[in-house]
Amino acid sequence: MDEVARATYRDRGLGGVQARGMHPCLVVVDLNRGFTDPSSPLRCDVEVAIPTVATLLDTARAHGVPCVFTTIEYDEAGLVVARPFLEKMPALAALRPGSGWTAIDERVAPVAGEPVLGKLFASAFWGTPLSSLLVAHRCDSMIVTGASTSGCVRATVVDALQHGLRVLVARDGVADRAAGPHAAALFDIQAKYGEVVETADALEALSGGRSMVAAVSR
Repeated sequence: MDEVARATYRDRGLGGVQARGMHPCLVVVDLNRGFTDPSSPLRCDVEVAIPTVATLLDTARAHGVPCVFTTIEYDEAGLVVARPFLEKMPALAALRPGSGWTAIDERVAPVAGEPVLGKLFASAFWGTPLSSLLVAHRCDSMIVTGASTSGCVRATVVDALQHGLRVLVARDGVADRAAGPHAAALFDIQAKYGEVVETADALEALSGGRSMVAAVSR
């Protein structure tokens, strides 16, 4: 994003620093094979994101931070419910039960006890028990990773804020299909909804570090 845009946002009072929560949840958005496999029509550029997410998961598990995964899957009823979404993204119809595309990529797969929430739309909150899980774990914040940055990640971040949560997005832990939408989504998140941080800052938050993270997207 160019400096003129950054300056305009600053001058108009956007892009402040959001305080960090003390009890995070790590959310891995849609890193299913449909989004990560090079042969999939829905693939994102996940070469950087996958190892970053794997590192974040290791740290979260070591410190007892709850980890939640989402995937998109359409049975016959889901195809009807999500028809307007599928009209915009018809390739999503490939995410059918039993297709293999809906399984979480084995490089960042959940371990026993970690939920995988199925969804029909972009946000990890819409039509899922995510908000109830966060309440059950007494989480006040989320660290969001996954794909795509401009789609399901951004929608999840916006809804997290609207649920009263503080949000960190690990810059290297999210992926998209093109550089422009990826960069624009990170700019928008930083300006309005959460903090876009480097991997080291996300790891600190997961391990219980108390210092304020420094936003790096301005």
